[in-house]
Amino acid sequence: MRFTCSIVLLALTTSVSAFAPSAFPGSHASTKLYSEPAEGEGLDLNLEEMFEMFDAADKEEDFDDAVDKVKGKED
Repeated sequence: MRFTCSIVLLALTTSVSAFAPSAFPGSHASTKLYSEPAEGEGLDLNLEEMFEMFDAADKEEDFDDAVDKVKGKED
């Protein structure tokens, strides 16, 4: 009986401590939710545009020209 009780107590304490807050709040990686991307930090391409960019990269086209072409900003 004593052994069973100690096993149950051990199981409860370890499961409770799994959800306790960390003693070192800066020790885990923080995430930025709902933050605006910095300038030049993303293109927001759909699947078709991504494949067009891949094709342009295969043809070794200039990156900025390819982005303008894919996004429809041709002059």
